[in-house]
Amino acid sequence: MEDEIKKTREREKRDRLRGRKKAASKAWRILRPPVVFVLSLALCAGVLYGAYGYVMARFFSPVDVGDATPVTIVIGSGSGASSIAKKLYEAGGVDEDGNLLAPGLITSKTVFKIYVDFTGKSDKLKAGTYVLSRNMDVSQIVDVICKGNAPRTTLKLVVTEGMTVEQIANKLVSLGVLDAPGEFLNLCKTGEQFTDYSFVAAAVDEADPGRARDYALEGYLFPDTYDIYSDESAKSIINRMLYRFGEVMKDEYVARAKEMGLSLDDLVTLASVIEKEAKAEDDFAKVSAVFHLRLERGMKLQSDATLKYIFKTAGNITFTDEQLDDPSKYNTYRYEGLPLGPICNPGLRAVKAVLEPDEAVMDEEYLYFCLSDSEDGALVYAKTYEEHKANIEKYRPFW
Repeated sequence: MEDEIKKTREREKRDRLRGRKKAASKAWRILRPPVVFVLSLALCAGVLYGAYGYVMARFFSPVDVGDATPVTIVIGSGSGASSIAKKLYEAGGVDEDGNLLAPGLITSKTVFKIYVDFTGKSDKLKAGTYVLSRNMDVSQIVDVICKGNAPRTTLKLVVTEGMTVEQIANKLVSLGVLDAPGEFLNLCKTGEQFTDYSFVAAAVDEADPGRARDYALEGYLFPDTYDIYSDESAKSIINRMLYRFGEVMKDEYVARAKEMGLSLDDLVTLASVIEKEAKAEDDFAKVSAVFHLRLERGMKLQSDATLKYIFKTAGNITFTDEQLDDPSKYNTYRYEGLPLGPICNPGLRAVKAVLEPDEAVMDEEYLYFCLSDSEDGALVYAKTYEEHKANIEKYRPFW
């Protein structure tokens, strides 16, 4: 009897377990479709989110979130999305084969066009001059171009022959274009952002002592009258002057300098000293001849202009023995040869004087000169040091 009861209980237990399994199986059959759907949806969402993140990071995010350097873009009247995309993409410049020299303002022309079409802004892009930067994303750039801008105020920047980098920077501040000279001076100091210009690259590569120059771009900001914008960036203004230097410095000048044993940097350096020493038209070629003769003979140039550059002075002054022996590599009283680099930004007249020294002065071998009239800046020349000292005594009262 007891065995029968035990068997009955075990059978009932098995039936209960079997019933539970059937109920669970039935419930899973009911719940499986929505669960699979939810899991699939979550997986798709994850994939889409990842793809979205990649696309945003790759194409819509700033080219360089840490680069706030102003980049000026001019969009002409009638420009469409394609031409604007090309300008933005090539904002860093391209070589003759169409390869980017530096990153532009966007990473993809196609994505830019898709974006403005998708957002309905392709017809809202406006012509104008825009100052953008690589830390702006696509939406920010599009918003700026869609807002447009009013015509920019232009100013005339007159850079006269013989002005230094510091004088140009201070002039830009006085015009209200720059708030302070610091950024302009820092850009000119290393020149590293302008080495796309071969002559700047060569000057910078003069390297070890070249790095010690006060300003790597001294001598290469060509004197001229420039129409600039009142809100133009320091970098853009420097580019204007370097571009002008490249236009004016003809290949024939460089070739002639090479024949004379001078590099382009030597040519500009000597021209800068002549620019500061000569004032009267007739004196440029004569001063050039004196310096050429002294260089040929291994004599020091002994140019007061180089000391004035070191000590940032002007006018007719007498230097102390300590100043005459200053260790600066610009000091032509202490060191033979040319100074470390240009001491101003010379004009074309001084450049030509280097290449065409006065033949009569060369033939007569004049080795000295001094000021004879402070009003017109005329110079008087001497063959010997004794004659030179006599000239100084004679003309000093007129200084």
